[in-house]
Amino acid sequence: MAWIEQSGFNERLIEQGGGTLFAKHDMRLIEIYILRRIVVMFFAVLLSAVGITWIVQVLGRINFLTTSGQSFYYILKFSSNLLPSAFPVVMPFALVIAVTQTLSTMNQDSELVVINAAGAPRSAVIRPVMLFAIVIAAASFLISNFVVPYSQMNMRQMVAEARGDVINLVVQQGSFREIDTDLYLQIENRDSNGTIQGLFVSDSRDKTTDLIYYAKEGLVVQTADQGLLIMKDGEVHRRDVQTGNVSIIKFNTYALDLAAFLSSDDKEATIFPKDRPLDYLMNPDPNDKQYQQRPLRYTSELYKRLTDWMYPIVFALISLAAAADSRSHREARISASFTAITISLIVFWLGYSTGQSTDKNASMLPMLFAIPILAALSAIYALATNRQIGIPTTWSNWFKRTFETRQVAFASAGARLFGRKRGGHR
Repeated sequence: MAWIEQSGFNERLIEQGGGTLFAKHDMRLIEIYILRRIVVMFFAVLLSAVGITWIVQVLGRINFLTTSGQSFYYILKFSSNLLPSAFPVVMPFALVIAVTQTLSTMNQDSELVVINAAGAPRSAVIRPVMLFAIVIAAASFLISNFVVPYSQMNMRQMVAEARGDVINLVVQQGSFREIDTDLYLQIENRDSNGTIQGLFVSDSRDKTTDLIYYAKEGLVVQTADQGLLIMKDGEVHRRDVQTGNVSIIKFNTYALDLAAFLSSDDKEATIFPKDRPLDYLMNPDPNDKQYQQRPLRYTSELYKRLTDWMYPIVFALISLAAAADSRSHREARISASFTAITISLIVFWLGYSTGQSTDKNASMLPMLFAIPILAALSAIYALATNRQIGIPTTWSNWFKRTFETRQVAFASAGARLFGRKRGGHR
């Protein structure tokens, strides 16, 4: 109401035949006003949700980041590659929250009622929401198909390089690190110039022979085609597993090939279909080992890329169908935000679960298009027929009664607990 009074659009209404004709200038003001509120709310929700998602993803890889011994800049660069993949997932839900919250607040402040009473068409509310949803859908398509594959490829390469740096896996002094199955390495100290003081290597990968290396000093030397661990003033303990015999060999200088410490998976980055750009998914390399093993997974990923961008538009239509019209405060139903978010979650879950099934069942691929299209058509039908979607009244009353009952129960329990504490102090 404050905005309506300040804008003064009532003074610019054109009286015709006892009715009112809403001026185009006033409608543009309303559209800009609604759009501005939605944009502010959208980015507030988006940045908060992406930040939480980013923290969760970083914590899921904290073991790799801490044990790899990388610098702060490397960790920051690695974690920044996790951000783009979170945006396409969060953006549709940030949009539905922003739209429903904005329209619900306008309804509570009677702004929607006044706008409708002034003769403004429904398009004054629908147009800014759909224009912004189209922009978000285009941004989601670009991020999913161009930004995310690039960041995923960088992340895979960084993981492979970090795992290939064996010494960085054990930079924490005085602790053992398992760098491969039955292969352990530990150092006592490492100087700033790279010199290692006190080196221990235990290699039991050969089931017939156990090898233990001791050295007072060590140094990593990188050549053109390999990396060598040069050990000085040490000894090798070679134990035959079957007989138990141990032979000890002392040395002044001994070189170990670091490539022998790495598995084939650590030496090369494994690229999955979700890491590939859109043009590659449309025309995969026939010699790609991943494609040769699971060709349907590439087709499934392509269909997901071509349908995921629809969800911001679908969710915007659902939000409008739930909250675009003014409602009486006496209506006993659950809020439009709850309704829109619940329906959006159901639609998203159907699409996600179908996408998981398409990796093994090609007949499910058309459903990736059918689910968002059917949801959008249903919301459009509700808008065209002035039907407001929502939780059924019986469900709404049940939720309301349950909430009130729980609220009273918690209040009573809190009062009794507080009374006991006060009585105890007395």
